[in-house]
Amino acid sequence: MTATSDELADLLDERLAAADERLRRHYPGDTGDRQPVHTVYVPADRFAASVPRDWGRAALVLLGEHAPTAAALAEATGVPVSRAADAHDRVRDKLAREPVEDLRVDFEDGYGHRGDDEEDRAAADVAAALAETARADGRPPFLGIRFKGFESPTRRRGLRTLDLVLAGLVGAGGLPEGFLLTLPKVTSVDQVAAMVEVCDRLESAYALPAGRLRFEVQVETPQALLAADGTVTVARMVAASAGRCVGLHYGTFDYSAALGVAAAYQSPEHPVADHAKAVMQVAAAGTGVRLSDGSTNVVPVGGPEAVRSAWRLHARLVTRSLERGYYQGWDVHPGHLPTRYLATYAFFRGGLADAGDRIRGYLERIEGGVLDEPATAQALAGAVLRGVDCGAVTPEEAAAATGVDRAQLEVLARR
Repeated sequence: MTATSDELADLLDERLAAADERLRRHYPGDTGDRQPVHTVYVPADRFAASVPRDWGRAALVLLGEHAPTAAALAEATGVPVSRAADAHDRVRDKLAREPVEDLRVDFEDGYGHRGDDEEDRAAADVAAALAETARADGRPPFLGIRFKGFESPTRRRGLRTLDLVLAGLVGAGGLPEGFLLTLPKVTSVDQVAAMVEVCDRLESAYALPAGRLRFEVQVETPQALLAADGTVTVARMVAASAGRCVGLHYGTFDYSAALGVAAAYQSPEHPVADHAKAVMQVAAAGTGVRLSDGSTNVVPVGGPEAVRSAWRLHARLVTRSLERGYYQGWDVHPGHLPTRYLATYAFFRGGLADAGDRIRGYLERIEGGVLDEPATAQALAGAVLRGVDCGAVTPEEAAAATGVDRAQLEVLARR
């Protein structure tokens, strides 16, 4: 009775084999690796091995001065008192234990254009400092550099700096775990393909394992979103990266300026930013490439009201990004760390009980007010795991809420 369908299935297996292979190759799904909640950018001439600890100490001093209690933190940031009370001690512990999750030493806009001799010396110094940072307690799980991009005027300088930093790290014992590169000002698929070749050549030159060098693409030009022929450039960039691209990072100010947005209105929540990030989100879906929001240039310095105003803005922006599925952002000042972790912890802890109930219901097939699909269960488990990875939720709390251990959560999340 199934002869016809069996014959058709064999025919479709043959006809769709190439399409099946393309789907597996281009959309492998989530890698299961930890994603940092932020990337901290530090100009190369201001970087030293002590920077992560220094940022943590500075953030704790600011927290002690302007929000020594949970109630004061809630008032200063606009986060509800119950959420602030639940997260306050955890934020302080995070700032003391692991204040920076992803560190990027910047040789691009934050460093500027210097003489070649000066940048050569800076590259050597940064390599030595990164090697020292990687050996320190409380080291960032991820670290690397942003070098000048592949635009014609900066191409040679960027490549030379990248080469010098790699040489220094290899000479100091090898590339640190979690080492990443940031490719800025990308305007074409060809630049991403060229970056793949650069990585291949450098791995060969320094006897690194194949695929060891991975990079993020900064989406900060209109050409990175839409090509002259009307195609979505960023989707083609992901495909052209040969699996080396691990992230798409939105560049708030370069992108907004390129679209003619006045400086006073350049923000991660401007409509042009939302459009760009929505396109990035669709392009990255299912590929294993992660998204990062950009930064705010409003920093918490000055008097109490200036600090609180900047904190309220940053906490709101971080929460807004998390609600939209952007689980990473840029931080450019130590004062951003308290609100980065407060908003992130409040988000994941605030959603834990509901996520746990829904995961239990899904696993037990209990019908309630919400009947979740497998894809929703995947998202729920992924959110719980993100909370554990960043320290918002302990493994014990996650197990108690969901009724399953981490290994089972990872199965649900399809990692």
